[in-house]
Formats: sequence, C-alpha cells, structure tokens
Amino acid sequence: MGIQNLLGALEKQINMLEKELASLSDIPFSAARFDQSLFHHHSNKLGGYLLEIKQNMKQLKSCVADNRAEPVKFLAERLVIQIEGLKREIATQTLRKQEDKFERHSQERDLYQRLAEHQDYERRLIAMVDDRELQLNKQITQADKYKLQKEIAALAGRLTRCRQALMRIEKSIEKQEHSD
Repeated sequence: MGIQNLLGALEKQINMLEKELASLSDIPFSAARFDQSLFHHHSNKLGGYLLEIKQNMKQLKSCVADNRAEPVKFLAERLVIQIEGLKREIATQTLRKQEDKFERHSQERDLYQRLAEHQDYERRLIAMVDDRELQLNKQITQADKYKLQKEIAALAGRLTRCRQALMRIEKSIEKQEHSD
C-alpha cells in the first residue's frame, strides 16, 4: 500500500501548488525559469509548468495501474523534483518582482548614460567643425582648402548620425517613462 500513499502525497502536493499558483499562473515572465532537463514544457507562465506536472501525474497513475516498476520509479522521482522546483519558483516571486523593477531602473540608467555620452560626442563634433571652418578661412592654397572641406563634410556626416542617435535615445527614454 506504500505506492498508494506516495500517489496520495503527490496529489496533495499538486493540489497545494495549484492553489498557490491561482494568482500567479497567468503572469508572464521574460526569462526561462527552469532548466530544460527539469521540464519539457517551455512557457512564459507558471501555469504551463503545472500542467506538465499534472500530465506526469496521470502518466504515473497509469504506470502504477499497469505494474510497470521502472517508469513508476522514474516518474515519481521526476514529479518530486518538478514539484520542488515549482515551489521554489513560487517562493521567489516577491524577489522576482523586485528584480524586474531593478532591471527596468538599470535600463533607464543605461539610456540616460548613453544620452549623456552622445550629447558629449555632439558637443565635441560641433567644436571640431567650428575649428575646421576657422582653419578653412585662413587657408591660401586650393589643396589645403579642399582637404579641410572634406574633413568638414565627414564631420558633418558624423554629427548628423550622432543627432539621429540622440533622437532615438530620447524617444526610447520618453517611451520608457510613459510605460511606467
């Protein structure tokens, strides 16, 4: 009768998991939560992993009914490991929420840092263009003027790309601020 006790204990654990997941099962997450060897199912919601556990439980009951000892042992061990893994994930949900907030804050900081860097690039490029234009006015030979005009054109192209990048970064910051 030991196997029936095992099945009852597993059923009880699965029912408890189902109750704990009632409020969390449909909340999507972005990163993989489990090793591929633990769950065959790949989902961005915890409820999908509970379904795999339930399917494994049905399969275990079927193997017990058919007196297949090897699959029973394997499935029982697998179920215990899966249940423990899902329990640990449920226990970390408050930490996950804090982690997500930190990640968003970190991304914001990265955007502001990139914005500051590009503003510095823009300032330096403007100074370089101004410097070359002053040099251009002082040149006498046509070859030197041509060389400086090429430099000015190249710097102007870099300045244009820098400003485009600045606009993209500013739009990203705006979008991020409006989504919070």
